[in-house]
Amino acid sequence: MNAPARTPLTLDPRPLYGIGTVARLTGLKPDTLRVWERRYGLGASHKSATGRRQYTQSDLEHLQLIAALVNEGARIGEIASADRKTLEHLLRGRGRDPRRVGAPPKANVVFVGEVLCEWLDEHQGCISAVNALLARTSLERALDDLVVDTAVDMLVVHSASLSKPQMDAVDSLARRIGAERQLVVYRLGNQRWMDELAQRGCGALEFPPDPARLAFELGRLGTERDINEGDVNLGDLIKAKPRRFDDQHLRAASELRSAITCECPRHIANLLTALNEFERYSSDCSVENWQDAAVHSCIYAYTNQARHLMEKALSASLEGHEEAFESLLIRSAATLDKGEA
Repeated sequence: MNAPARTPLTLDPRPLYGIGTVARLTGLKPDTLRVWERRYGLGASHKSATGRRQYTQSDLEHLQLIAALVNEGARIGEIASADRKTLEHLLRGRGRDPRRVGAPPKANVVFVGEVLCEWLDEHQGCISAVNALLARTSLERALDDLVVDTAVDMLVVHSASLSKPQMDAVDSLARRIGAERQLVVYRLGNQRWMDELAQRGCGALEFPPDPARLAFELGRLGTERDINEGDVNLGDLIKAKPRRFDDQHLRAASELRSAITCECPRHIANLLTALNEFERYSSDCSVENWQDAAVHSCIYAYTNQARHLMEKALSASLEGHEEAFESLLIRSAATLDKGEA
């Protein structure tokens, strides 16, 4: 008797976008998207249980490339059937960088494990920064049947307990699907296996993971991808928050000790001056390899966030003292002008 046929192993993509969101992110009208779907098959890869269109990250990025070419004068009928590489080549021929079209491509992360995928269904904010592909199956089944038709930046596997066979299986699956990084989410384990995972270059989080920690681990993939594409100007790797106070404002705030009893504005202004100087230094810091670049990009991001928060603290300390601050600001500007003259 023949063995029953196995159910094909499918991947559930996340996030999924509605047609309104895709219209906003591509600059196309919903009616245009519906016409393109009907005429050229450029539709959503998924539909909800109620029949609503659900676009995957790949769907969105493909439509963004097509929309950019149409805006450059291309005819939709001539490019509708083109694959992504062809569309990117056509954009370069028109002097456009495909990486600058729409949002930057997200890192591809494959998650394996029924329990893990169920947990992610309830914590989708953790995976919003990546193109997640959920395999609701066991590691053993994935080893036999999982097929991924795109480059994989990270493999995340749920394991009930850590053991050498389990770790070997994770390594084997990562090699088979070409995952550059690995992360194991485990229930039971000890320091011996933690050390073993570290030696293999594999990360580990206890299940259920802290949502913020998982989001951080996944968010680093985007920065690493930018670095690997050759952008060594670290100031461009992370979208910096604009400065609220320039150097002149900070000088004025540091002199407020004579106008109000509390010296918090002076101390905060001095801290901000140092943070501004270090932020500029960090963004221009030279690096010798990609590992150094990744470290410096994190330093730059943390410094930028610290500066942003301290600016909010300075704003709070200045409440009720706006007139004194403005007076000192005018006096500081006059002194500066006189010195330059």
